[in-house]
Amino acid sequence: MLWETLSAARDLGRLHEIASVLIRWGFGDVVRRLGLGRALEQAGRALHWKDAHSLVDLEPPERVARALEDLGPTFIKLGQMLSTRVDLFPPDWIAAFEKLQDEVPPMDFEALREQLTEDLGQPPEEVFAEIEHRALAAASIAQVHKARLEDGSQVVLKVRRPGITKVVEADLRLLSRLAEIAENNAPELRRYRPSEVVRQFSLSLRRELDLEGEGRHAERIARALENEPDVVIPRIYWQWTCERLNVQQFIEGISGRRLVRERPEGYDLKQVARRGSRIVLQMVLVEGFFHADPHLGNFIVLPGNRLAMVDFGMVGRLSDSRREEIIDLLYGLLKKDSARVLEVLLDWAHDGKLDEDALQLDIEQFLDHYHGLSLKQLKFTSLLIALTGILREYRLILPPDLALLFKTLLTLDGVGRRLDPDFNIVKEATPFMERLIRARYMPDALLKRGGSNLQSLLALFGALPREAHGLLKTVRRNGVQVHVDLTRLDHFGQQLDRAISRLTIGIIIAALIVGTAIINGGQDGARVLGLPVWGFIGFVFAALGGLWLLVSIWRSGRNG
Repeated sequence: MLWETLSAARDLGRLHEIASVLIRWGFGDVVRRLGLGRALEQAGRALHWKDAHSLVDLEPPERVARALEDLGPTFIKLGQMLSTRVDLFPPDWIAAFEKLQDEVPPMDFEALREQLTEDLGQPPEEVFAEIEHRALAAASIAQVHKARLEDGSQVVLKVRRPGITKVVEADLRLLSRLAEIAENNAPELRRYRPSEVVRQFSLSLRRELDLEGEGRHAERIARALENEPDVVIPRIYWQWTCERLNVQQFIEGISGRRLVRERPEGYDLKQVARRGSRIVLQMVLVEGFFHADPHLGNFIVLPGNRLAMVDFGMVGRLSDSRREEIIDLLYGLLKKDSARVLEVLLDWAHDGKLDEDALQLDIEQFLDHYHGLSLKQLKFTSLLIALTGILREYRLILPPDLALLFKTLLTLDGVGRRLDPDFNIVKEATPFMERLIRARYMPDALLKRGGSNLQSLLALFGALPREAHGLLKTVRRNGVQVHVDLTRLDHFGQQLDRAISRLTIGIIIAALIVGTAIINGGQDGARVLGLPVWGFIGFVFAALGGLWLLVSIWRSGRNG
């Protein structure tokens, strides 16, 4: 029961809001199945089950998106994160999640003054020569104000909203509990791994709350792209940057959204699309650390078609081995190599049983569909959507870092096509992949891998005598124990035990009834309601036992 998992009474109010919103958008059955209604009723909180909207014209994805919007910033962020899980949700769900906008009215500057003074060590007017009280932009976590330094430099202040951390932490606590209950009470939801999704979401959102960490992300990407003359990363002013405040260089230019909307003269949109894609692909395939939200609003176009990137709150990380897998997968798709694609997918499916022959057949048919198409004809979005459809069919769940990467590539492809209808991300990525695959077999790369493997082998041989000696000592001291986890069998045993107990009670009740009937045949002795005393007592016990047995069976049916 949810009531047993609540650790603080302060969560009850928020829990009531969540349950009410779910009911309003037609998810009352979910509220019942998760036990929310019963928990709130025990806490003295009434739910209005008749307040549901008329939802005839709304499909489930749209209803879920509306509910997330009503639940506020944390749940909007959750929906945006779910839009990256193309391996879990079909396109109509992804489209609904993508519509969620993290835009809220800005707070009055005076409401930020006390926190700004604490973070800066003095009033903001004493640090900056000029500061605009009107926000440039506002979101649920932070809002941005423009300012000018004493030397004339233009900067922006990204200020975290006061009190937002407490709200987020309360919501994350509840989300974690709801995920656990969903896994236990709704078997059809287990394949979506709600607890793991919430865990990854919590890590991501807590990183986004740390504006100092965002500054470190920006500097790391700036170092990785320092040899790229056509990209600008804002400078971070560390003397004023902290967890709740990020002060960075103001970039003067035209935003990507405005560029697409107005298409002003003097800008080559095709060149902008190619440069932007090369920058992101360089970060993904070469550096393994990338801006994970490359939408138009996070690009600023400068004179000469140079690009600046902003907002590094959401970044992705790929290990060396993961980048190798990505390169193999993309190259296998490009070259229609089903064996290479299958090998990568099987590596990702290490925790589940899989029909490998059926999967390979489906991959071959999937690749045959694109056979003979030129790079110009090959649409990356369609290719990736079809591939993730296969993943969902075989219940292959992408690791979180790959889900974020796939979403990043889909976003990049969409941005490129808005700038240039002929843009093709596969064409832009091909030189990177071919260069990196060739680099694998260069002498220095082979020597490095060989040295690493030899070092690992020597370490294994060096540790083998010690590990074998420890194993033998353990066996000699404690013997060998085999632990078998038979959870299902244990559950079956409990059910069998309850059934035998009920059968025994039933036999005893039957015996009481038969014995009582025999006693009632006598004519002598005291009577109660016209029955011999002992016969009357027998009938009472038989009736109580029968009533208990019926109630037990009824309650077991409800719980089962």
